[in-house]
Amino acid sequence: MTSERIYVGSYTSQAGGGTGIALGTLEGVEVVATTADPSFLTKSADGRFLYATNELDEGRVSAFAIGTDGALEFLNDQPTEGAHPCHLAIDPSGQYLLSANYSSGSVAVHPIQADGSLGTATQTLQREGTGPNADRQEGPHAHQVAFDPAGEFAFDVDLGSDTVYVSRLTEDGRLEEVSSLSVHAGAGPRHLVFHPGGAAAYVINELDSTLTVCAYTPGKLDAVQVVSTRPEGASGESFPAEVLISADGRFVYGSNRGDDTIAVFALSDDGLSAELVQTISSGGAWPRHLAFGKDGASLYAANERADVVALFTVDQASGVLTATGTPLTWPKPVCVLPLH
Repeated sequence: MTSERIYVGSYTSQAGGGTGIALGTLEGVEVVATTADPSFLTKSADGRFLYATNELDEGRVSAFAIGTDGALEFLNDQPTEGAHPCHLAIDPSGQYLLSANYSSGSVAVHPIQADGSLGTATQTLQREGTGPNADRQEGPHAHQVAFDPAGEFAFDVDLGSDTVYVSRLTEDGRLEEVSSLSVHAGAGPRHLVFHPGGAAAYVINELDSTLTVCAYTPGKLDAVQVVSTRPEGASGESFPAEVLISADGRFVYGSNRGDDTIAVFALSDDGLSAELVQTISSGGAWPRHLAFGKDGASLYAANERADVVALFTVDQASGVLTATGTPLTWPKPVCVLPLH
């Protein structure tokens, strides 16, 4: 059992849901902020402020000050001018918070004030496009915002149009597109993560259970490999969600909702090819989010439909996972944010 403290974001509007953001260890957590549907959490680089999506029809993002004991003090919230924001990222300068509005397919940019509170949006960028999956790709669905390791470019991942957009964030808080990656049709790209060396990136695709390996040069992604997140012969439907990479750039981890597993990939030395080396039970049902614990020696899986956060140890040599300890029971957990 780890004594590491974690924040847990959850869905509050679902039947049996919680009431907001919780804080504690796997031995127990308690609510430290009452807020609606805080489905994704991130914190400032200096650890002073926490930001949460409020994944509602009329989306909002909320700002909190983090106390010395981890307690949260509500600062303010702002509308994202879109529906169901599901992901957040702070730009490397610490000046702007970007959020992805899933249902409306837009990206909002909010200035971060000196006291950590959020200003009025400087931009809400509406994406366009569709994909071949009539049920899920009838329009744009922004699912993630992220930055490359150099902090030079911003990326928004659009499940609805099978596109990853690459932009510069201007000093006045506007995204200006410089290129885009068209992921294979019907893939449904959801999240991406960069190799720490900066020359590769990995896009996990929700609709066809694949991982797209990309070569990366500043401002441009190129797909070089597609590999399944499921073992050969897997049946039924599964929908990948989160993707992580180890700090040493040797292993990639992805969650499979439906199979209810975590997939482990070993990477080549240059990071440009991936091989599936393990799938292991996520310790629950519908693992939406994964997060590394301190030093990357452990991994948390937030199992939304089992009301469980499970913990795994990470073998530093092979990358494989081993379930450990007693999982945390908490309503509708969908995001884990360790305090480290």
